[in-house]
This record gives sequence, C-alpha cells and structure tokens, in this order.
Amino acid sequence: MTAVLPAPSSLALRPPAILDVEASGFGRGSYPIEVGFVEPAGAVFCSLIQPEPDWQHWDPSAELVHGISRDILQRHGKPPGWVAAQINERLAGQTVYCDAWAHDYPWLARLFDSVDMVPAFHLQDLRCLLSEAEAACWHVVREQVRDELQLVRHRASSDARVLQTAWLRLKTRAGS
Repeated sequence: MTAVLPAPSSLALRPPAILDVEASGFGRGSYPIEVGFVEPAGAVFCSLIQPEPDWQHWDPSAELVHGISRDILQRHGKPPGWVAAQINERLAGQTVYCDAWAHDYPWLARLFDSVDMVPAFHLQDLRCLLSEAEAACWHVVREQVRDELQLVRHRASSDARVLQTAWLRLKTRAGS
C-alpha cells in the first residue's frame, strides 16, 4: 500500500526556532545578558545571565533599549553554565535562526566559552530563509507584528516571538 501525501499547499507551515540575545552593549568587551528563543512548536525560553567577574563592559545606551540593569542581572540572572546547558538541552541538533548573526554569534560564543561548553545547535542568519522579495518587506512586516503584539519590553524572548511571527506572515503571504 502506498501512502498518499497531502498537497504542499495543505501542509502546515512549520516555523524555525528563532533566538535573540540582549547584551551589555556593542563591540569589544560586550557580553550576553539575556537569551531568549521560540521553538518551532511555540515553546518559549528566556533567561537573564549573571555576568562573569571579568565581564565588566556596560553601555548605558544599551540599558536604555532593553531596560535591564546590572543590579537586575545580579539579583535575577542565572549562572552562565546553567543558561548554556538549558539552551543546549532544548535546541540540540537544530539549526536556530537569528536576525543579528554578526552580534548574536560572538555573544553566544562568549557565553559558551566562559563555561567551557560547545553549542549543540547551529546558529544561522534568518535572512538565508528569505527570498529577495521577502527580505525587501522584512522590516515593515516585523514592525507591523511588533505593533500588533503590543510588546512594551524590548526583551530577548519577545523579540524572538516577533521574528518568528513575521517570518510566518511573510511565508504565508508568499504561499497564497
């Protein structure tokens, strides 16, 4: 007996895992302070990260964007080893996408290096999943989604949800 597969148009669109990182600032010396992601099935993970003793860089303008102070990190952040282990456990074997690979990759590398761990997932730029036409609409659609979701906080898991929802909207439009 031969299995009959549904037509491609009737298959549910499965979104990719999307990750976002908030950091102490940009450039040399900056480090991750929060990691959040949304899995393909919609489960969300987010954690603040306690800074390592040698993580001293702090950019007040970055704090104005994400609203996370060093005091909040010290009081509510989780140890870097715990955060890295959680990320690996939940994303093992997956390709995970982000919209700021040039920043997110070094910040994740700093997190994992600080605890002598290696990521169990592959981080890729979200742009590689977009056609040229979709990429041209990306910023507009992303901001529409952000407005519709009425997110008041610029935080890692919220940003990941916005990115995943915008990707789904673009792909749904492309399929219709």
